[in-house]
Order: sequence, then C-alpha cells, then structure tokens
Amino acid sequence: MKLKSSYFLLVWACILCMSCNSFNKVIKSPDSDFKYETMKQYFFEGKHTNAAMLLEETMPALKGTEKGDEAAFFQAMNIFHSKDYATANSYFKRYFATYPTGIHVDDARFYAAYSLYMSMPQTELDQTGTVTAISEMQSFLEISPDSKYAPQAKDLVFEMQDKLVEKQYQAAKLYYTLGGYIGNCTMGGNNYEACIITCENAIKDFPYTSKKEEFSILILRSKFHLAQQSILSKMKERLENTIDEYYGFVNEYPSSKYMKEAKAIFTKAQNKYKSL
Repeated sequence: MKLKSSYFLLVWACILCMSCNSFNKVIKSPDSDFKYETMKQYFFEGKHTNAAMLLEETMPALKGTEKGDEAAFFQAMNIFHSKDYATANSYFKRYFATYPTGIHVDDARFYAAYSLYMSMPQTELDQTGTVTAISEMQSFLEISPDSKYAPQAKDLVFEMQDKLVEKQYQAAKLYYTLGGYIGNCTMGGNNYEACIITCENAIKDFPYTSKKEEFSILILRSKFHLAQQSILSKMKERLENTIDEYYGFVNEYPSSKYMKEAKAIFTKAQNKYKSL
C-alpha cells in the first residue's frame, strides 16, 4: 500500500514539475503573441493565476493593437475569477470606458454589475451594497435590453430585491416584537408605528413582493396594538384606522391564511370602539 502511495506521489510530482517547466518556458519566451495565445489557453483551462502572470507580461506590448481590447477584458475576467470583485468591477468599467465600441463591451457591462452582485453583504448587514448592485444591473438592462445576459440580469435584480424585502421584513418583525418597549425609542415615536412605516415603505418600494400579505397583516396587528395602548383622545381615531385596515386587508386577501386572526382583531377593535 505504501509503495502504491509513493508511486502516485512520484507521478504527481513529475506532472507538477513538467507543468512548472512548461510555464517557465512560456513566460521566458520573447514572443508576445505566443505568450498571449498561451494565456488564453490557461484562462479557459481555469488556470487564472498563470493567465494573469502572462497578461502582466504581454499587456504593455499589446496596448494600441487589435489585441489590446481583448487583453483588457481578459485582465478584468481574471480578477473576477480571483474573487476580488470590487477590483473586477472597476476593471470592467475601465474596459468599456476605454473601448466603448469594444468586442466585449456587452460582457464587460454585465460583469461590472455581476461583480457587485457577487460581493453583496449578508441579509442581516447594511444593504447599501445590494442597492448599488441593483442600480448597476438595472442600468445594464436599460442600455442592453436585448443582451444575451438580459434574462439572467432580470433574475438577479428580482433576487436582490427579495433580499432587500427580507431585510425590511425582519426589521418590521423586530419592531412588532419590541412592541411597547420604549428603551430603543430614544428619538420618540413607538415600535408599532415604526413597524407600520417599515411595512408601508416596503409595499410602496416593492409592490409585487411575495411578502406583501405578511407586511399587510403586520400593519393590521400593529395598528390595533397601537390603538390599545393609546391615550383616550387618540384611541378612537386609531381604532377607526384599524377597522379601515381590516376592510382593506380582506378585500385584497379574501382567502388569506391570516383571515381568522384578522377577523378577531376586527371584532376586538369594533367592540372597543363601540364602548368609547
């Protein structure tokens, strides 16, 4: 068994040595065209480190030539595959700024936006990066609506918007859970009011979200709890708002899974209103 393992290690070492020798010969070659064509071979084989090294060697000689356009795009793609997405974004932008009619301008515009998508923050973190990625992807779609990347770009926009919706939904749920707790309301206001505003903004910003029903029931719940804890002078108006919200909810979601809860809230609000 040990002999067999040693044999495979020896074979692997030989292959690795041959590969290194082969690359060394290429990088030492004075032939820029040979280096460039080998760079492309390495790139398509997924050997992006080797491809990047050869590009660094050949880029100065290719500037101003027909291959300069393609080389600049390969350079950006190599950075993208190295997962340095912020740098890749800037290199793709530099490409289509330098070569506005270049052969890879459509690819570069898409990958500039895609680089931002790949570097999106996790849902629980600040989503400024996601907003920027959506904006750039939408700009790509406006400029290149018939691009081969258009279907993928649209799917990515929806995916990123869903991420923003989820962020707002989690925030709204947290406000609702905090309820009457005032420790976080240092600037005044109320957690139920914050929940209502967050939900209403989400529905306004993303009217076709699949979470619209969840936002709507949170609004109804929050309006009722807000009315319950209000002083008498504000309670009647807020109970009216709750009742109006209920009618809007049942009209929009007549088969809602929350219908039983919505009706219970309506009954309590109506009874309380009549008792005032």
